[in-house]
Amino acid sequence: MTTTPRFLAACRREPVDRPPVWLMRQAGRYMAEYRAVREKAGSFMNLCRTPEWCIEVTLQPIRRFGFDAAILFSDILIPAEAMGAEVSFVAGEGPRIGNPVRDEAGVDALRCPEPEEACPFVYETIRGLRSELDAETPLITFVAAPWTLMCYLVEGGGSKHFERTKTLLMGRPDLAKRLLDKIVAYSARHAAAGLRAGAQALQLFDTWAELLAPADYAGWALPAANEVFRRVRAEVGPEPPFIYFSKGSAGQLPVLGAVEADVVSIDWRLDLARARRELGESKALQGNLDPLALLAGPEATRERTRAVLEAGGGRGHIVNLGHGILPQTPLESVDALLETVRGGTP
Repeated sequence: MTTTPRFLAACRREPVDRPPVWLMRQAGRYMAEYRAVREKAGSFMNLCRTPEWCIEVTLQPIRRFGFDAAILFSDILIPAEAMGAEVSFVAGEGPRIGNPVRDEAGVDALRCPEPEEACPFVYETIRGLRSELDAETPLITFVAAPWTLMCYLVEGGGSKHFERTKTLLMGRPDLAKRLLDKIVAYSARHAAAGLRAGAQALQLFDTWAELLAPADYAGWALPAANEVFRRVRAEVGPEPPFIYFSKGSAGQLPVLGAVEADVVSIDWRLDLARARRELGESKALQGNLDPLALLAGPEATRERTRAVLEAGGGRGHIVNLGHGILPQTPLESVDALLETVRGGTP
């Protein structure tokens, strides 16, 4: 074992004894412990705003499974709320923005506050987690990539096609640019504040990158994500690794090598070995087990995990899912995934 934590070493493509493993949404509804805290909190946003509970649910999967990294329990819309969005979560429907941004006045109204003043609970949670986690378990903080956050702000919530957002991009590129610039500015400040508070890695989630044509992805989403990375790097220095996750990785592969991140996290629709061939040795890779594989049971999980390990090629590979773990995932399948990665050892 290297003296550097396994996860951080793999992000930098340094030798490790085995690939590290963590899962997107590893603190979540598939765990009874999480559901108990969520019920106590009363609402999802109340949970996100309460450091004591956020610390507890972040630690639950570390205690239960011993993942190689912890990821801060929060939500990608917390920065949107700090900027002035009226964020709520409706049971069975997901996030809602009460004041969607669709014109000049909406863009003008967005703020870029001091992160520690706008959402101090996030950084209190990070500081508390660093005192609880051992030295071998790094803490990941995260933000939505600017394009993905723009989708929620314009649409007013989730959507299948994000029609309003895409038509704004195509019909009012000047307004879309102003909005993206504001999102970039605050997202970078929020992310840098999390790293200064004690997080050791940053992941950008570009969930809705898959909606874009290749030219729009290369011209809008990727440059905005890179600008966040540049600004954060200028504030925090070279040490923390940056991870970029996007859905629709296969269509983006020709330009993914230009992302200014140390790690490219890909979904299950892109062959991991192909990604390694085309991206070369400059990037570590993260992924990319289909979350549905875990619903097929422990044996199917083992088989699919072995295939991911083989395709990942060892060095510079972080085992993860191609998207978040599903609420109905059996714990036995998570155990099977981890046993396979660990070679049968706990």
